[in-house]
Amino acid sequence: MIRRNSARRQSKKIPPMGPVQSFGVDGLTHDAKGVARLQGKVTFIAGALPGEVVEARVTKSGRRFDEAILTNILQASDYRVTPVCLHFDQCGGCSFQHLAQPQQIEAKVNWLQGQLRNLSLTEPFDILSDSTTQYRRRARIAVQVKNNQLLLGFRSKASKDIVSIDTCIVLTEALQKVFSSLRQVLLGSELANKLGHIELLEDTKGVSVLFRLTSPIKETLEEEWIRWAQGENIALYWQAPKASKASVLAEDMRYYDLDGQRLAYHPQDFIQVNEVMNEKMVTQALEWLKPDNEDVVLDLFCGVGNFSIPLAKRAQQVIGVEVQDSMVEAAALNAQHNNLSNLSFLAADLTKPIAATFVKKKITKVLLDPPRAGAFEFLDTLIKIKPKQILYVSCNASTLARDAEYLVAKGYQVSRVGLMDMFPQTSHVETMMLLQKKK
Repeated sequence: MIRRNSARRQSKKIPPMGPVQSFGVDGLTHDAKGVARLQGKVTFIAGALPGEVVEARVTKSGRRFDEAILTNILQASDYRVTPVCLHFDQCGGCSFQHLAQPQQIEAKVNWLQGQLRNLSLTEPFDILSDSTTQYRRRARIAVQVKNNQLLLGFRSKASKDIVSIDTCIVLTEALQKVFSSLRQVLLGSELANKLGHIELLEDTKGVSVLFRLTSPIKETLEEEWIRWAQGENIALYWQAPKASKASVLAEDMRYYDLDGQRLAYHPQDFIQVNEVMNEKMVTQALEWLKPDNEDVVLDLFCGVGNFSIPLAKRAQQVIGVEVQDSMVEAAALNAQHNNLSNLSFLAADLTKPIAATFVKKKITKVLLDPPRAGAFEFLDTLIKIKPKQILYVSCNASTLARDAEYLVAKGYQVSRVGLMDMFPQTSHVETMMLLQKKK
């Protein structure tokens, strides 16, 4: 018989807090932790910056490294700044507000260089950046009623607890205004107990709010919130309990303008949250790829056509591929509404081989913007297609490095790399890479 000591198995030993020690910080991790070394062992210190001398207390000790919390700054970095947000120490949304913006970019460049080190790049990165505040046109707001108190905000840095906030410096001005109104009205409403989360959105059509319901609500309560939305001049959407998506009529779809064209989408479809940086990113992609009337371009992970629509205005033909049927349908309608007869869309799982479909099309150039997992499963298909150029847009530099190394080994060379600061004040890095087929 196997004895099961459930009490022993479930108990967790909490390591004792170490003594306060002095550290010299000489590096910075991707998630904005200072890197220090004490007696040869690496210690990561949340909140510390390179060049600083700090006091910190080890909270987690491992064989290879320790983690510590900052207790005192003995010698501050010349680039340390006071965070603008009052919730910076608790909120998990931003991690870089204590570092001046030029050094935020520098830290991201250094990290990206480290990720791409095996590619032996020699040219400096192109840098795209813009406003560091009021740039986020989309946000998911956590909501909870706890001990008769309304918590409305974002998840904390160290746990899943909700940090209740009053303002958010990265939300657009219009979304900040709606957020403030929501806080006031939800305080006295029974709706707060019926919500899983709230989605705020601003686009060319205006501002909208989506309520994700966890249980049904009375018709009178729904009407009350419809009146509120009308008074605020915003669109209101409801996602029913257990529904995977809100039900939205065609005339109530959202849209945004890009490159002189209009792109419609469901309010829960993916779009880039930084409008200005999205425009700059698309412009740069067009400048690098230089599509002309002899090019047949394949746009992989195309969404509702963020790159496909601008590409089709310049190329002979564009084929967009996306796994989600609903987004393919929206993209096809966008092509139709923008009178682009040379643009077509296909629903396909890009983790599966579908080379034969595209080899016949004589693809000359490929643009791909995959999710964080990258596009490794599709790379063999890319090799068979033999495009002259591949433009890779990545939200995860580690999978970009993996995929680029594979493509280089198969006959491509990296001709250009750009860092795009899509999410200032955070550690997130977006990258654009152009690969050219060797002759």
